[in-house]
Amino acid sequence: MTNLNFEHHLGSLTHAALSQATIISRVWGEGPSERYDELASNFRPTFARIKEGALIREQQHILPYEQLQWLKDIGFTRLRLPKAHGGFDATIPELFALLIELAEADSNLPQALRVHFGFTEDVLVSKDKAFQQRWISRIANGETVGSAWSEGGKESIDQFETHLYRDSDGKIRVKGKKYYTTGSLYADWVDVGVTDLKGESGSVVVRREDEGVEIVDDWNGFGQQLTASGTAYFHDVLVDEAEILPDDDRFKYSAAYYQLVQLAIITGLGRAATYDVSQAVAKRTRNYTHANAQFVKQDPQILQVVGQIRGAAYSAGAIVEKVAQSLQRAYLAAFQNNEQLEEEQNALAELESAQSQTVITDLILNASTILFDALGASATDKDLGLDRYWRNVRTLASHNPRVFKNRIVGDFSVNGTLPPYQWRIGEVSKQ
Repeated sequence: MTNLNFEHHLGSLTHAALSQATIISRVWGEGPSERYDELASNFRPTFARIKEGALIREQQHILPYEQLQWLKDIGFTRLRLPKAHGGFDATIPELFALLIELAEADSNLPQALRVHFGFTEDVLVSKDKAFQQRWISRIANGETVGSAWSEGGKESIDQFETHLYRDSDGKIRVKGKKYYTTGSLYADWVDVGVTDLKGESGSVVVRREDEGVEIVDDWNGFGQQLTASGTAYFHDVLVDEAEILPDDDRFKYSAAYYQLVQLAIITGLGRAATYDVSQAVAKRTRNYTHANAQFVKQDPQILQVVGQIRGAAYSAGAIVEKVAQSLQRAYLAAFQNNEQLEEEQNALAELESAQSQTVITDLILNASTILFDALGASATDKDLGLDRYWRNVRTLASHNPRVFKNRIVGDFSVNGTLPPYQWRIGEVSKQ
């Protein structure tokens, strides 16, 4: 049923016959496909279980090993795989709609799986059939991949300090230190950005349990505290040469894809904040003498604030779905054997992602701030954890500077300059 038809249907019902639960479950809009609700029904009961303990886990710093295992057990980590390999044949828009729902339950989990889903795209578009078959089998078996790319500190902006080398026996090993290793503590494999044997940028995938791999939960950010985005050490880890991947072999729409995961998580946080503030206002009995109504839930100014928050979360979700459609086109272009088409679709996906970043960030940062305007000073009680929405959104939004994305979009709009395919961060050369 389209949104227009649904609205007409709503108008034909009496208030007595109208189920509030039905409205609430549909008010975020229809899913990205006709089968979406059927697909999502495989995961929603588990999302509900995850949501139940999310606040306590954050307050007590309980790492979500168990919850991530639940997601593996129900096949969430193999969403994009073909059904023939135990997957769900999920499209990119379907995946991102589900990431929003998971983020609404616990925003740490989709970020912990961000690189896993990105690596899955590498596998799906790979022209190396041996690599593809090997990794489809592993992902189908529930194995996941974490990240170890950024190095922090004094890494060069041009080259990774983490590098491959041959030992005295001629075996290839990887040595180095990484930071922002999101999800690797929970993963079976770690995707490590390296300088390869030729001195060029590449990556290698190693098992988390391999000798010499050490991952530390020392992420000290004020948000997204359970993503295990801390330090990883690679102490001369033996490398399987088949798992060395040149940069050119990675999926080409990765920059837009990884950014949209962050925006989907921010959107999920907006939905969760909407739920919490709505419940708090509905139950609130304390009020002010200069309020507009006896009960807070009937005060038009308070209802205006709640409506603004919900509208922000809805708008963010609509934008994410639109960008996900662009990513789906970029994915399909990878199989058309048309380099120009592929480059065009990749550029469009990056531009759509970039021009969405500031809008979504501003919408939900503001929503996570004004929710306190609908409540009283008691809403700042740490036990309620309402501050976590702003902290988590702000942390996610800080990963990729939106000011640069605005400039890139403006440069394209004015001068037709295409966005960069990839970018790096590190120490610049000394003057």
